Amino acid sequence: MSARVLDSAVMHAVVLAAGRGTRMRPLSRITPKPMLPVGDRPLVAHVADAAVAGGADDLIFVVSDGDGHLREYFGDSYRGIPVTYAVQDPPAGTADAVRCAMPHIDGRFAVLNGDNLFEPAAIARLFEHDAGVLAHRVDDPREYGVLSTDGSRVTGIVEKPDDPPTDLANAGAYVFPSSMRDAFDVSRSSRGEYEITDAVETLIAEYDVAAVETARWLDVARPDDFVRANELMLAEGLPEADGDDWGDGVYVAPGASVADDATVHGPAMIGANAVIESDAVIRGPTVIGAGATVGPEAELTRSVLFPSAGVGSRVMLNAVVLGPRCDLSTGACVSGTLRSGETTSVVATHTPLESALGY
Repeated sequence: MSARVLDSAVMHAVVLAAGRGTRMRPLSRITPKPMLPVGDRPLVAHVADAAVAGGADDLIFVVSDGDGHLREYFGDSYRGIPVTYAVQDPPAGTADAVRCAMPHIDGRFAVLNGDNLFEPAAIARLFEHDAGVLAHRVDDPREYGVLSTDGSRVTGIVEKPDDPPTDLANAGAYVFPSSMRDAFDVSRSSRGEYEITDAVETLIAEYDVAAVETARWLDVARPDDFVRANELMLAEGLPEADGDDWGDGVYVAPGASVADDATVHGPAMIGANAVIESDAVIRGPTVIGAGATVGPEAELTRSVLFPSAGVGSRVMLNAVVLGPRCDLSTGACVSGTLRSGETTSVVATHTPLESALGY
């Protein structure tokens, strides 16, 4: 049997990171949503890591005008491959975002949502195809774009149908052959945006499109999803281990200080130069960001402290996200409450950071 020849030996990875992130506010006012910390790095870095591991030859980030945080973090190269940037101003939909990246594309290309958590092995399988869509089985497909299939081939896609044809959700990652560069010149949808779904419909009409299933996928849209993303990373183990692994899923980064009489129940991550003081109790899944402080006798459960956040003595947090430059004083008690489907409380300022977080 002869080896399969792909449409192009080149694989560009276009990462969409220009959205407004309105459902993630106030956190997305502090830093762009793709730059929110998940484990020991930004959310979008997990996307980039999956693309690099899958064989991408370069990364093209589509960003909003004035977004310096992402540029500051990635620079002009990442994990040994070139990085370029395309500006989408104003954000006008996913197809428009890809169109902004076209001057940098001269071969086969992948498109990945910059605010999703992908299974790296599934991205690698997706990258093996000339044309493909990542798919994930969900309990209620009505909230998603839904794929119709014939075996492993995609035959249709429909947005948020009342009567879904399958339980396969569009999982926000695609591969297009180089000949599909013009497919993104689409009309505005009923939402007033240029949608990538229209380009995928053209792809389905002209090519055999592989449905590549993934066992794990998360669309990080709301604060609850942000906490869940951190939980997933802790459960799967951090990709790198530059610090100490204490067992029980507890990872302590270089420079972190944990008092001898403090208690940490995993899974948990204590970031670089974070300080956990005497008799504090950390119950996982919990992430303490780089440079954050947890005061004496404080108790944290299922919470995320941003880098440089501070918790005073005897503070109690349960299902809370504490933003950067936020300090809770002695004895404060904050707990997540069920409100509009959310079970996570967010304590954060509305002032954007001047530079990227210190992950």
